[in-house]
Amino acid sequence: MDSIEEKRVYDDRQGAASAYVASSFGVVRVRVAGDSVGEFGLCERCDARDVVAAGETIAVATDEDVRVLDSGGDAIDDPTFVETGFGPAVAVGTDGSQPLAAGSDGRIARREDDSWVTLEDDLGASVRAVDGDLVGTDRGVYRVHEGGLDHAGLTDVRDVSAAGVPLAATDDGLYKLGNGWMSVLEGSFDVVAADPRSDPGRLVRAHAVSGDSVREYAAEDGEWRALEHPADPVVDVGYGDAVYAVAEDGTFAAATDGEWRSQVLGVDGVTGLAVPLER
Repeated sequence: MDSIEEKRVYDDRQGAASAYVASSFGVVRVRVAGDSVGEFGLCERCDARDVVAAGETIAVATDEDVRVLDSGGDAIDDPTFVETGFGPAVAVGTDGSQPLAAGSDGRIARREDDSWVTLEDDLGASVRAVDGDLVGTDRGVYRVHEGGLDHAGLTDVRDVSAAGVPLAATDDGLYKLGNGWMSVLEGSFDVVAADPRSDPGRLVRAHAVSGDSVREYAAEDGEWRALEHPADPVVDVGYGDAVYAVAEDGTFAAATDGEWRSQVLGVDGVTGLAVPLER
């Protein structure tokens, strides 16, 4: 296994972007250009349970607090994360350009003007994922509505995706939200993600993970196709100039044409991936 201190460096860094991987060791910043992986290294030591890119903000859920990338520092060469006062968190997501966080005590809050505004004191469910206005829990999907949360159906939800067409990965299938929740694929799904550049009501591209199977949504024919499996098990998928995936064992993979190129990051206990959109 490669050491986390090892660096893979581009000859020319121009055009490279950063992806952030959450792990039990901390947050790993990975420089990418298309499907090429450049330098990588640990930029924040913590027990990172989740990570999200909310606009220009990178937020990390840890067992102590939600930490955000300090935009006042050198975020490119020396990224620094600062605490926000939320407390222990199990998941983070983004509602537009603002982070949403879920606490281990069932609290759901949105970050506004450098403070947290509580939407729910105790949801009464175990939160597993947050994305957009969707909160996935063991009791189903909740939606952020008028400063609160409403139950929106389903049960035993493992992951949610809000971009384009809302999707939910559950114990008994993959669902999309139309006139109610409609079954897309049968089976037990753990991960679902869609390109955040999808227009409302339409998916540009999306991926779903069921065990050791990865499916990719093909917009041209509306079908979910089986892909070569980049690593096992995939815990998150992100989008930029390429499709990126991370596995629990610290394998980072990138693909532009359906063929994955992978790099071992030297961490394990990986829980999430965030790829900021380039402006």
